[in-house]
Amino acid sequence: MSALIAVRLHDAAGGEVPLLGRFSYDSADPYAVRAQFFAGDTVLPHWYFDRQMLADGLRGPVGDGDVTFRPERTAGGEELRIGLWDPASGPGVVLLVNARAVTAFLDETYAVTAPGSETFDADGFLEDLLTR
Repeated sequence: MSALIAVRLHDAAGGEVPLLGRFSYDSADPYAVRAQFFAGDTVLPHWYFDRQMLADGLRGPVGDGDVTFRPERTAGGEELRIGLWDPASGPGVVLLVNARAVTAFLDETYAVTAPGSETFDADGFLEDLLTR
């Protein structure tokens, strides 16, 4: 399952660049949300977010390091501020996403896998990893 959500990238000069984000969820990896961003026809790098951190970030600041989330009130209403830092590519970026859209997406993921009912097959993961 996935949702397309409008995203605004804040650049270092203080400007905004409109993006489109595809937030995806797969019950085979129940703890993760994949986010891929697009600028027109250009596909930007994708990120994997912890689903619980994403939800917690709608209520208060979470994360330390490569990914941070926090609620933010802007002229556009309630938004989720996502801070991304990739040591390989230099300075981080800030993305703003409509909080209602993220909440609606998370609600859909909870219909597939309820919070607290996630399971992880560690043996299967290790077997898959070792066969590569």
